[in-house]
Order: sequence, then C-alpha cells, then structure tokens
Amino acid sequence: MAALLMPRRNKGMRTRLGCLSHKSDSCSDFTAILPDKPNRALNQYTELTESQRLSTEEATRWADSFDVLLSHKYGVAAFRAFLKTEFSEENLEFWLACEEFKKTRSTAKLVSKAHRIFEEFVDVQAPREVNIDFQTREATRKNMQEPSLTCFDQAQGKVHSLMEKDSYPRFLRSKMYLDLLSQSQRRLS
Repeated sequence: MAALLMPRRNKGMRTRLGCLSHKSDSCSDFTAILPDKPNRALNQYTELTESQRLSTEEATRWADSFDVLLSHKYGVAAFRAFLKTEFSEENLEFWLACEEFKKTRSTAKLVSKAHRIFEEFVDVQAPREVNIDFQTREATRKNMQEPSLTCFDQAQGKVHSLMEKDSYPRFLRSKMYLDLLSQSQRRLS
C-alpha cells in the first residue's frame, strides 16, 4: 500500500517545488494591494474609495513597529501577501481571527467561534496549524473547556511574537515592500 502512495506523494512534492521555483518576489505580485487596483482580499476589510490612497508616509510608518503595520488595513493586506509567498499566512490569519473573536458578545457564539478557531489553527494537525510550543497548545486546549474572550491570549501572543521577530523583519527587507514604497513615491511625483 505504501508503495502505491509513494508516486503520488512524490508528484505532489514536485508540484509544490515547481510552484516555489515560479514564485516571484517582484512588485507585480504586490501591486494588487495598491488602492487603485481591485483586490478581493483587501475588500474583505473595507470598500475602497478614491480618497483612500496609500501614501508613501503610511507605507513608511509600517516600519515603525509591527503593531503599526497591523493597525493599517493596507499594511495587513501587504503583510498577508508577503506571508503567502512564504506559505505562512496562517499566523496572520490566526492573529486576526483572535482579534475578531475578542469582539464576540454572545456567549453561544463565543463557544462555537472558540472551537472553530481551535480546530482550524491550534489543534495538532489542524488544517492551518500555527507554530506554538506544546505548553501553549495544552494551555489553550484546557481553556477550551470553558471558553472566554481571553482563551487564546497566550497562543495569540506567541504567534504575534513569532511574526514580529521573524516574518516582519523579512517583510521590511523584501523586494515586495521596497517596491511598494518606491511605487507609492512614483505615484506622488
């Protein structure tokens, strides 16, 4: 049986590796987040208007701190696009899900949302499992017995710290971000 599965697994690996070789780090992958271009992911956050253009000053402020980046809708969209190139967008998606979860007011919805987030991001072998240590995962599992607005705080903090120390500095050095800055400066000229 294992021998029958081997070729399929190798084919899947070749496909994934082929995708990596075609991955682009150019601004063409990134221009979709510019306000004057349509972008489905960005439209999840807000409907764009002509008066809401990304300025060089705004994009430059993203380098001030990770939290400044996360507080800006275009910053989140840009960081998401970058994380997709690294196949690690589940970290940001988990962090955003936790932020949305904290706004839950209905107890019934709180319990169902908590279980959905846990099953999608925290549980071992979750479809979009985040990289957290065993102790944090187990503490979060225990929190699921009686979900509250703070049940993901420890896991969310670990993921935030991981992104801040690891992905965020790479994002700031990436060709994507640098191209975005230069493109926003050219638009002003």
